[in-house]
Amino acid sequence: MSGVALLCRQCQSSLRTSPAFITSPVFRQFSTGQILLARRAKKAPTITKAGLAARARKRALKARKNIYESEKMTLLDAINVLRAVEIGSPNATYELTIKTEMPRGSAIPKGRISLPREPKTKEKDRILVFAEGRAADDAKKAGADIVGGVELVEGIINGRHQASLILSTPALIRAITPKLGRVLGPRGLMPSERRGTVTDDISGYIRRLQGTNEWKGDKAGTIRAPIAKMNFPADDVVRNVRYFLNVVKRATGNQRDPAGERNQKKGNTKPVNAIKRVILSSRQGPGIQVSDV
Repeated sequence: MSGVALLCRQCQSSLRTSPAFITSPVFRQFSTGQILLARRAKKAPTITKAGLAARARKRALKARKNIYESEKMTLLDAINVLRAVEIGSPNATYELTIKTEMPRGSAIPKGRISLPREPKTKEKDRILVFAEGRAADDAKKAGADIVGGVELVEGIINGRHQASLILSTPALIRAITPKLGRVLGPRGLMPSERRGTVTDDISGYIRRLQGTNEWKGDKAGTIRAPIAKMNFPADDVVRNVRYFLNVVKRATGNQRDPAGERNQKKGNTKPVNAIKRVILSSRQGPGIQVSDV
């Protein structure tokens, strides 16, 4: 037999092939048509910032939350729970967090306070006063560290005069504002009539500051402050919390301040920063929302 008849798969006609063709390997030709080209992998779509934010929100909702996240307790119960958690750290600190709303046009809540029982030693303020004449003499007698006039401006700019509190008399505030506004403003040290640091009664202001600590909220209106130690009796912790809350309520407009209302002009009402939540926490303990405040 000189050859073998094979059928063509396309036309079904017989083919005469030699034995050499049979023993040789058969190669199949592949083509790259449009159908194969369409099977190429497509590029992954780029995710926008809004898409990333939505994905992060979904993950946060699925994340496991604290068991105390939606639970409220009385102040005394919250104190007892945190004390049980911090049983091995009797010198740990209770921290009070007050979350307030920040309506448009409202100022960041801040003030000074002296708690009935301080959880830490008070830090002494380094006071710089812009005053001249008799006001300067009174400021020195009251305990101001640096007292002077416009000549102190350059020392503040180049860092030679360091202070944690700066006061000024109304007579000098216009002279120092053009140069110090951009330097002290972002640091919260620029004297201001609204904060009471521009006054003729410099000595009285300094005496009122003695024995007080400053508290201040952030841009979101959240106020955080150490409120007591774990080894304090529960009554002392409650007294500190109530006292601090009353001060914050007056500063945010949630509680009437008779002294402030007398000094306030008619028609110039202060916007109210409503208090949304009050949370008591510790270093190792959870944040517990307090109900009876």
